[in-house]
Amino acid sequence: MLSREDYLMITERKAQGAYNKDIARELGVHPKTVSRALKRGAEPPPRRSGVHPTKLDPFKAQIDQLLQDGIWNASVILRHIRKAGYTGGYTMLRGYIQPKRALRPKGVVRFETPPGHQFQHDWGECWLSIGGVRQKVYLAVNVLGYSRALHVAAFPSPDAEHTYEALNQAFDYFGGVCREVLVDNQKAAVLDWQNGRPRFNPRFRELGKHCGFVPRACRPRRAQTKGKVERMVSYVKHNALAGEPAFDSWEALNRYLIDWCDTVANVRVHSDLKEAIQHRWARERDHLQALPVERFDTAYYEQRQVSLDAYVAWQGCRYSVPGHLAGDAVTLRVSLDGQLEVHHREQVVATHSLATAPGASVTQVEHHEALWASVRVSERTLDDYDLMVDNTEEAA
Repeated sequence: MLSREDYLMITERKAQGAYNKDIARELGVHPKTVSRALKRGAEPPPRRSGVHPTKLDPFKAQIDQLLQDGIWNASVILRHIRKAGYTGGYTMLRGYIQPKRALRPKGVVRFETPPGHQFQHDWGECWLSIGGVRQKVYLAVNVLGYSRALHVAAFPSPDAEHTYEALNQAFDYFGGVCREVLVDNQKAAVLDWQNGRPRFNPRFRELGKHCGFVPRACRPRRAQTKGKVERMVSYVKHNALAGEPAFDSWEALNRYLIDWCDTVANVRVHSDLKEAIQHRWARERDHLQALPVERFDTAYYEQRQVSLDAYVAWQGCRYSVPGHLAGDAVTLRVSLDGQLEVHHREQVVATHSLATAPGASVTQVEHHEALWASVRVSERTLDDYDLMVDNTEEAA
C-alpha cells in the first residue's frame, strides 16, 4: 500500500518526465499502481482494519485460563464468563475456542474393564460457603469403570474414616460392589510401597474383605492409571460446583450432589463411548456383587480415661459418664453422623450427640446422681463458730 510519501514521490518524478514503469521500479510496485495513484490524484485512502472489537474481547484471558486448566466444554465456559459479565452469544465463544482445539493435549488410551470389574476412587477439594461460613470441602469422587456412572459425596475431611464412608455410600448408590477398587496413594488406603508392591492400610483391607473387593493402587506418579476418575474430579468442580454455590448445611450440599449425579452426570451421552451412561449403568448393575448384609463400621475409636468428676473429652468438649467409672479407662466410638458412645468392657454406658459450641460440657444428670449423693457436707454447731472467733481475737 502506498504511503503519502510514496504518492508525493510519484507526482514529483512524473513532473520530472519519468515513465510510470521507471517510477514503479524505484518504489518496488507494479506500474499499474503508479497509474492508479496518478489517476486518483491523491494517496490511497486508509484501509479499514479487519479486526473489530467484540463482546468477547474482555473475557479472552479468562477463557484461555479455563482452557489451560483443562476445561474445553464451551457450555461450561459460557456459564463462567456470563457470571463475569459476558453478554454475547454461544456461537462467538465457540468460534474463538474451535481453532485452539488443535493445541489441546492429546489424551492417553484408557484401559477398558468389563462390567462390574473395577471401581475408581479419588479425592478433590474446593472452597464453598456452608451455613454462611466459607470453608474447604473435600469431594469423594467414585466412578464405575465400565459404565462411567458417577457418585460424589462431600466431607469436611479426607481421612480414613471418611474415605471408607465414601466407599460405603458409593456402593449403596451404585447398587452393588465391584470386584476391585482402584485408589491413589492416600494413607487411608496405602501406607507405602515396598519392593514395587503397595502395603495397604489394614483397615482398608478389612473393608475390602467385608464388602468383597480386592484393593488396587496406582503406582506413585502414575495418576493416569485411574484416568477415568481423575477427569471426573475436574468435571464435578467445574460443572456441578461452578461459581461456588452456597449451601445451608453439609446435608443440603450432599443432597444437591446426588441430584446432580441423577439428573446431569449420569444421564449424559459419554463423548468417547457414544452411549448414555445410564444405559451402560443399567447393564453393569447385573454384574455387581451384592451389598454386604451389615454396613462396614466407619466410626472413630479412641481410648480415654474418665476424669475424677466423671467426664471424657473429645475435640475440646466434655461428655458425662456414669460416676462409678471415674478414673477408669473407656473407649469412645464417634460416628460420622455426630453421635458419641462411651464403651466400658464391651458395654455402651453413655450416649451423646456431639456438641456444636467449642469447649462445651454435655451432662446427663442421671450419670452424676450417685456421685453427688456420695458427697457429704460436714455440719458444725454454733459453739464451733464461737471458738473460731475467740481464737481470732487472741491472735490479734
